[in-house]
Amino acid sequence: MAGSYGFGIIGAGMIGNFHAEAIKQLPNAKLVAVCDNTPGAAASFAEKHGCQAESDVARFLKRGDIDVVTIGTPSGTHAELAIAAAEHGKHCIAEKPLDITLDKIDAAIEAHEKAGTKLGGIFNVRFMPTARLFKKAVEAGRFGKLTFGMAYGPWWRDQAYYDKGGWRGTWKLDGGGALMNQGIHTIDLLQWLMGPVKRVEAMMGTIAHERIEVEDTGVATVEFANGALGTIACTTSMWPGHFRIVEVSGTDGTVAMADQNFFFWQFREARPEDEQVRGQYLEFPAVSMGASNPSAGMTADGHRDNFASFLAALDANRRPEIDGAEARKAVAIILAVYESARTGKAVELSG
Repeated sequence: MAGSYGFGIIGAGMIGNFHAEAIKQLPNAKLVAVCDNTPGAAASFAEKHGCQAESDVARFLKRGDIDVVTIGTPSGTHAELAIAAAEHGKHCIAEKPLDITLDKIDAAIEAHEKAGTKLGGIFNVRFMPTARLFKKAVEAGRFGKLTFGMAYGPWWRDQAYYDKGGWRGTWKLDGGGALMNQGIHTIDLLQWLMGPVKRVEAMMGTIAHERIEVEDTGVATVEFANGALGTIACTTSMWPGHFRIVEVSGTDGTVAMADQNFFFWQFREARPEDEQVRGQYLEFPAVSMGASNPSAGMTADGHRDNFASFLAALDANRRPEIDGAEARKAVAIILAVYESARTGKAVELSG
């Protein structure tokens, strides 16, 4: 029998507002409280979304009316907060990346396993209708032998984007730039569709921006465990910014997804549903999601479906679709890309 869950949000920034709107759309969820230590932020957020405000995380986590905590704070703080949630018996859903090092991610996974609570990650792009159709086609074997995959994030961020956010563009809290912050959704889609990455070889640079520590342009060649090859290219240096592209090709088909639509849906063996897919989704995006602005074209729908999937796992007492181990995969790829770019050598991924 489905339960009803009280939600608490840590982080009253832009992404926290999407969390709140998503929670409001779920019939078995209620937003109880928000926590933010920036003066006035929690109170303003609480007034807007009809919940209570907290400024102290420890007091927030002790609340008996919170069952699930969502985390929308700077990337390098996610694991610490997820561990604290586990220690207070709260289930937790953390924004991408789950954290910026594998050691911290593994510590958060272990904490929830020990506490008997569930840890989930947010890759809301996986829940777009086109992404689900894409995955279904892969699982049905429609591509034949997979041969090539591409993750392309040609985005733009102006200098003010980095200057106004004290944590943005830092290794300590952002954990990286165009790959770790902006490109991670595209990279996650690529590995979700193509399968595990075996090896990467990469280059990156800071070309269009000043006063940031991290890359605004990164490229990598990829070898997948199944023998297919591919490329990753993600930037915040390409004005004016365009739609993300994820492409998968094989001996029997090619599909390319541009944000929430397709511009290729081609298979050697046609099926009746193909015309319906092309008729509904085969067009260039009207809005490039996040290409030049973090919230451009974004709605709460993906977060709603991501959260709903997590709650269904709680109801069934099973592993969430995007649990800690699943959310870890894209981070592992990106960290391997960074290591390759630093050393000038190919990097093998373990497991």
